[in-house]
Amino acid sequence: MNGQTPQHALAHRALGTRVFYAAPLLALVIPLFANPYTQFIVNLTLVYVLVTVGFNLVLGNLGQLAFANTALFGIGAYTAAILMAHAGWPFWAAIPPAGAAGAAAGFLASVTALRGIRNYYLAIVTLAFGELLRWSYIHGEALSGGTDGLTVRHADFFGIALESETARFYVFLLIVTVIVKAVSNLMRSKIGRAIVAIRDNELATASLAIPTGRYIVLAFTLSGFVVGIAGSLFAVLIGQVIPESFGLIELILHFAMVLVGGLGSLFGSVLGALALTALPEFFRPFPGLYEMFFGGLLIVFLLIQPRGLSALCAKRWPALRDRYYRER
Repeated sequence: MNGQTPQHALAHRALGTRVFYAAPLLALVIPLFANPYTQFIVNLTLVYVLVTVGFNLVLGNLGQLAFANTALFGIGAYTAAILMAHAGWPFWAAIPPAGAAGAAAGFLASVTALRGIRNYYLAIVTLAFGELLRWSYIHGEALSGGTDGLTVRHADFFGIALESETARFYVFLLIVTVIVKAVSNLMRSKIGRAIVAIRDNELATASLAIPTGRYIVLAFTLSGFVVGIAGSLFAVLIGQVIPESFGLIELILHFAMVLVGGLGSLFGSVLGALALTALPEFFRPFPGLYEMFFGGLLIVFLLIQPRGLSALCAKRWPALRDRYYRER
């Protein structure tokens, strides 16, 4: 317990729970002070919170070097956009299919891991999977709109028109809070413990009669579901989905958010998304400077602080420490 008594551990956990619920409640007042552009950045941050949480399930918690995240993100965005643009579905009805499409793509990506492909080989195969899907967006003009993409003109959530950044913010905040809490509960369950055990030692986990293959597939599928829903939010927020939005640069951004926040840390996923969505705004008046800062930031975290921002925060506020963040 790291020198803590059971009472202290329970107190820290209770405090962490209160912080979790207090954060979205405090965020409710953001529209009172934010201009439309700032509100857009906040909404984009919420989208990337889900992206990072989903990516971290495979990269941090399962410990698999899989880079299919932009594929999952893109297929969720395109599924929602196609249903809304071609079939006239409301946004709320397009969210579950977007998550299901992401889950299906995650399941397909898990097949390579089940066949014993690991480490850099898995990274290359899953990266190729993402590029294959991006190729299909470009050449599937009938559904995807090709290089011009698809435009999402109108969106509503159970009768609430999402025409303003404020309206989108409240809906996004609700969805993100529910999903992040669900993932948090999952990681504290038997399923979450099995996923983390596979990361720490797959052979030892299998020796305990735990079906490691089943949990690997489940982790990839759940990751795809979460990231697919993030894609549907992204489609509504941007108002248009194009193949270029789901390329290699986007994947590097997702990876950086996980790395800066903290591998295997749910709290770190939120911090990483917040940091790398908000920071570019400070460099907007200085073209080219952000790219230099971004590269330097990754080097610093890789060499000096590989556990990410979550570990720094946990040293000062132990209640914010995740049970399953990556120690190694």
